[in-house]
Amino acid sequence: MLFDTSVRRELARSFGATLVVLMTIVLTLGLVRTVGAAAQGKVSAQDVLLLLGFSGISQLAPLLALSMFIAVVHTMGRIWRDSEMVIWNSAGVSLQRFMRPVWRMAWLVCVGVMGLVLFVTPWMNRQAAELVVRYTERSDLSRVTPGQFQVSRDGRSVFFIERDRTETQDTPSSARSVFIHTQTGNRETLTTASSGRLETRPDGRYLALNQGHRLDRDAGNAESMQASFTTALVRIGDAPQTSRPDVTPKTMGTWPLLQLHTPEADGELVWRFGLALASLNLLVLGVVLSVSNPRKPSQWGVLFALLSFVLYFNLINLTQSWVQTQRLGLWPALLGLHGGTALLVWGLLVWRAQALGWRLRAQLFGSGGRSTSSPLGAVTGEGA
Repeated sequence: MLFDTSVRRELARSFGATLVVLMTIVLTLGLVRTVGAAAQGKVSAQDVLLLLGFSGISQLAPLLALSMFIAVVHTMGRIWRDSEMVIWNSAGVSLQRFMRPVWRMAWLVCVGVMGLVLFVTPWMNRQAAELVVRYTERSDLSRVTPGQFQVSRDGRSVFFIERDRTETQDTPSSARSVFIHTQTGNRETLTTASSGRLETRPDGRYLALNQGHRLDRDAGNAESMQASFTTALVRIGDAPQTSRPDVTPKTMGTWPLLQLHTPEADGELVWRFGLALASLNLLVLGVVLSVSNPRKPSQWGVLFALLSFVLYFNLINLTQSWVQTQRLGLWPALLGLHGGTALLVWGLLVWRAQALGWRLRAQLFGSGGRSTSSPLGAVTGEGA
């Protein structure tokens, strides 16, 4: 009881600290990327925090798996470095016995990873895509920040407006003190008006201007024409074609993907199921990689563990690419990578445990107080 409680408590502390650090880094990078997109006019400035939340939750599944893996490596490595493993093994606790507290601590994390990657992440990706599409389909005037120049989506017009204070979300976009500069080939048009209102017609979007002036200039022959108007229509873009984003495998639910049977859908399923299965294999791999020599403490174990995670994650992406290009099938890719990894890590765990048991028996009964060598190289001393 004391053994399980102490190991689980230390795992929980290490897991929490690691997750906070990794989540802070991911959210900081996501904030920089989202603010940059908002500055370029790709997303709304009001949706920055919402998009950041969607992005953070979408990245939570691999962060949970990585945090749990680092927690296992760090906790078990500390037990080896402080020679606690020698005491536990002398008391009859084998290396495989450590999998029980590790699993009792990590099973909820693995279920969370599976739920996130199979159900939550696709929904988050779909919501983020809809936000971007809705902002893109808004009128050019509604995307203009009052007091700042803004280029239209087609790149032919530049707007400068002061937003109408009476405008609400339920009424069409309107503005006052409108300035529009449009260039089409060699023809340049400068239009100013006291007020404007957006109108959407079958052939495109138009801005109905009131009480303004217009200056047309031809750069080819330097001719210009000036006119005043009471009302005028200025086309500012094409009519909206759709109100929903394109459906991609990343935004589709897991059950529709299973029924689709296309290379792109199977590739996405390989990534989703692969990350869920990898979170289980990483627990065993963390126990194996934590084995170290207490007389030669180093941080190479943690570094090698991180490299192993990167390699495993890249292999998941590689199998996804192979399935999408029809080099592999869905189930052969999953069984080949994750089934082979499971056999490898469990085989290494059994070998480590047997080598450690052989080492302890040799030290207790055959060394006579002298140190002996073993494949582990982890337990040395002057006798038990």
